[in-house]
Formats: sequence, C-alpha cells, structure tokens
Amino acid sequence: MKTALFVDVQNIYYTCRQAYGRQFNYRKFWQTISAEGEITLANAYATHRGDDGQLKFQNALKHIGFTVKLKPYISRADGSSKGDWDVGITIDVLEAAEQVDRVILLSGDGDFDLLLEKIKRKHKVKADVFGVPALTADSLIDSASQFFPIEESLLL
Repeated sequence: MKTALFVDVQNIYYTCRQAYGRQFNYRKFWQTISAEGEITLANAYATHRGDDGQLKFQNALKHIGFTVKLKPYISRADGSSKGDWDVGITIDVLEAAEQVDRVILLSGDGDFDLLLEKIKRKHKVKADVFGVPALTADSLIDSASQFFPIEESLLL
C-alpha cells in the first residue's frame, strides 16, 4: 500500500503537550506506518523561528525520512502570531492523493474535514487521521476513513 504522510507539526506538538505533557514519537510512528506499506511521501509542516532546539528537531525529522517544510513564524504587534500551514497542507494532499492508496494526516484541526471528504470521494483513497482524542475536532474524526488516537505507545 502506497502511503503519503502529512504532519501538522504545531498542532501535534501543542495537543500532545496539553493532553499528556509529552512529545510525539515520530520515529515510532514512522516504523509503525512503514511496516504497513511503502511511504512514498512524508511532509512535516512547521514554523521557523531559528532557535537551536527547533533546528535539532527539524534535523531529526529529516533523518527519520520526512521532508520538512518551513514557514516563517510571524509575531504581530497585537501579540498574536501566525504560522498556519492549512492551505499548503491542503494543496499537497490534493496533489498526492491521486498517486497513493492511503493519505495519513496528523492533526486535530477540523478545517481539514472537507479535504478528507474530497479525496475519499474523488480519488477513492483511504484518508486516515492520527490525533489526540480529546483535542481532535469531531468533524475531522467523522470525515476520516479511520481515526487513530495518539496515546501512550506513540509518545516519548
């Protein structure tokens, strides 16, 4: 089974931290998915702040096999911030869905529910979601072919 992985890094980081006070185990996740079939594409979407810890993390993701896509982190004068990859993830998923059997999205963001419905209908692809159960939108869980809860076995 050809699989494409798409990781909303900020979402996974904050939901795992909020729910468990721990980090997601990307290496274990990769091993689990690669045992089920061929990973033909693996993108991790993150914001770039340039600090050393973040650079080490991004290099670790690359070493595992992910392509790391970075967007600048924007801090606004009003104190809010921006580093949203929703459109970029959507475009990449739409392009990849016609070439794979399975799309896996790591996110809890309900904005992706229509995207999953679209690729399932148009490309007859499995659209699976990994997310923290208490912090994943019901609409995203409902639109997934299968929802896999991020729990103890996938945490560091």
